[in-house]
Amino acid sequence: MTAALYRLPEGTLAARAPGDVVVLDGEEGHHAATVKRAGVGEEILLADGSGRLGHGVVVATGDGTADVRLVTIEDAAVAGARFVLVQGLAKGGRDEQAVEAATELGVDGVIAWQARRCIVRWKPERAARSLVKWRTVATAAAKQSRRATTPEVDGPCSTADLVRRLGGPDAPVLVLVLHEDAEEPLASFDLPEAGDVWLLVGPEGGIAPEELDTLTAAGARPVRLGSTVLRSSSAGPAALAVLSARTRWR
Repeated sequence: MTAALYRLPEGTLAARAPGDVVVLDGEEGHHAATVKRAGVGEEILLADGSGRLGHGVVVATGDGTADVRLVTIEDAAVAGARFVLVQGLAKGGRDEQAVEAATELGVDGVIAWQARRCIVRWKPERAARSLVKWRTVATAAAKQSRRATTPEVDGPCSTADLVRRLGGPDAPVLVLVLHEDAEEPLASFDLPEAGDVWLLVGPEGGIAPEELDTLTAAGARPVRLGSTVLRSSSAGPAALAVLSARTRWR
């Protein structure tokens, strides 16, 4: 069974070397020593959000703390294109399900999209709380899947906001809009070796035609996954699996 992963403060591993002892305390120390009951001699993984991954052994435990001796430190950051899921807000927690699964599948960034047909609306008083919830989901999913990095989660963005962030059709961002009427299949699309690849997933009401026109005018390319229609919660993760199978899972 793969060793459990715990988070260190950002940048901790940059100043460490094999043989050093680091202390897990706070929430992560409590989880390791009290909840998981990690014992002396147990192997665990440590990540600090930079892409570095430490392999260590527990050498002592205390009240909510665990001392871990580093055995090796590796750079586990993924090279190549950076995948970003632009997820339309959806009811019933399906958008959060998409964030969770996409994180497990290796997404590098997530943007909450307030598309025109979204039933769920992140009003100003709700947006901050909702964004924190998405980030919490992504953090937990990254730990569960033993990832060395946690995806950046941002938003909410309107379609106009997305177009401004893209910077026009000549911007170094490949934007793929998952759409059931698209003719070009995602599985055969030429992918860049570097830069951002954005996957846009609309709400369950679909992407409004005028929104699709706006996005394509800004350089986005409509693509399809297959002959069936997927829910908003599963379309993004399915597309990420297709891209990862072609670029990362080798």
